[in-house]
Amino acid sequence: MTIRLHNTLTRQKEDFAPIDPANVRLYVCGPTVYDYAHIGNARPAIVFDVLYRLLRHVYGENHVTYVRNITDIDDKINARAAEIASAKGVSVEEARVDITNRTAKQYLDDVAALGCLVPNHTPRATEYVSGMIAMIETLIQSGHAYAAEGHVLYDVSSKPDYGKLSRRSLDEMLAGARVEVAPYKKNPMDFVLWKPSDENTPGWDSPWGRGRPGWHIECSVMGGALLGDTFDIHGGGIDLMFPHHENEIAQSEGAHHDHPLARVWMHNGFLQVEGEKMSKSLGNFITIRELLDSDKFAGQPWPGDALRLAMLSTHYRQPIDWTANALGVAAHTLHQFQNIGEMVLGLGNDADIAAYVANVGAPPSPRLLEALQDDLNTPAAIAHLHELANTLREGVDTVNTATQLMTDCIFLGIDPYRFELVERRRFDETWINSLIAARAAARKAKDFKESDRIRDELLAKGIILKDSPTGTTWDVKR
Repeated sequence: MTIRLHNTLTRQKEDFAPIDPANVRLYVCGPTVYDYAHIGNARPAIVFDVLYRLLRHVYGENHVTYVRNITDIDDKINARAAEIASAKGVSVEEARVDITNRTAKQYLDDVAALGCLVPNHTPRATEYVSGMIAMIETLIQSGHAYAAEGHVLYDVSSKPDYGKLSRRSLDEMLAGARVEVAPYKKNPMDFVLWKPSDENTPGWDSPWGRGRPGWHIECSVMGGALLGDTFDIHGGGIDLMFPHHENEIAQSEGAHHDHPLARVWMHNGFLQVEGEKMSKSLGNFITIRELLDSDKFAGQPWPGDALRLAMLSTHYRQPIDWTANALGVAAHTLHQFQNIGEMVLGLGNDADIAAYVANVGAPPSPRLLEALQDDLNTPAAIAHLHELANTLREGVDTVNTATQLMTDCIFLGIDPYRFELVERRRFDETWINSLIAARAAARKAKDFKESDRIRDELLAKGIILKDSPTGTTWDVKR
């Protein structure tokens, strides 16, 4: 089974050959935790979760190591922490720890609601500062970096192939970038490895004085510490290709005798909302949590699996337009798949659903794997799900086909019943069942006024009753 992946570094789709098939290594840039993650942050989490699932299937669950970091050292974090510290009368460091802990937990909860598996490692930058200092010292010793006025900067002129990932020359990068003009820089494109911290800014002791690392050095050190100097795949959003990933390459190769940081670089495309760039000024900035819990987008909250299905309906390398219509189509599809499970497989209650989802063990279909092996062609994979559903409508091999549909959905991380379970557990089933029993007694006594009253009471609480010859069941109002 050959996986083909588009390598940003070569601009080609290539057969994937891991350095060590017994230890396939994947690193993905995670969030900077100072606020709720927005829907754009969800895209790499979902895309590379699919890749992780595919790699585990091909090479074995215990032979893949997935690292997705958390950036908890950053000037935006410090600025937010300073505001909180002033309002609450605590130190900036106390506020930084509080805000990063809270928002990191929220991020992990949010991506779990989107069906993402937990990576093998979720390192925080603060845990690796000593390693960052050591790498910076190595870069100075090798002539790739220099100290100046409490800063340490990477000397881009020391690396002739700087810019090979984004394929831009220094002149082009300088023309298109917002760079800090500082008298201590040898070259305007030189980037910060270490910067000084005053007494009110979080910092660590170093050979260059009390300070904090630059953003780029963090991922180089975390990836190297957990995956080795050279690993298989580095992923992230296309917005990170320059300067972040370009600078990661420069640092890591400079510190490791030009050994590549990663063999394959993968980037997901940009996300816009209803045809426009997402921004707070346009009022279309939407967080994952708002999509899950509020009516801010298209007037209702949405199941995490519908968000995932909508996201995977566009190929990861293409730009995606996040629209209410596309999300509505995904939610409708999810509900159709759920109905198939109920009608064909008899998944009609909590116990059935939980047992089924826990015990889906059949392998994914060859058609699904074929699509994913072709550079994560999730639109083709989802088209295959629809083909299975259409086969069911024709009444062909219903039980096996329905089982395959559910198995393939779950392999993609799309669980048609996850939302159902979460929503149903919000309610007191004992209370609901007692009202259903009281309603049945009222109907038997031909007290239809009382029967209707109970039905309406439940409906007001978001519960829909379904009567059938075998009895009455309940569902959550959507």
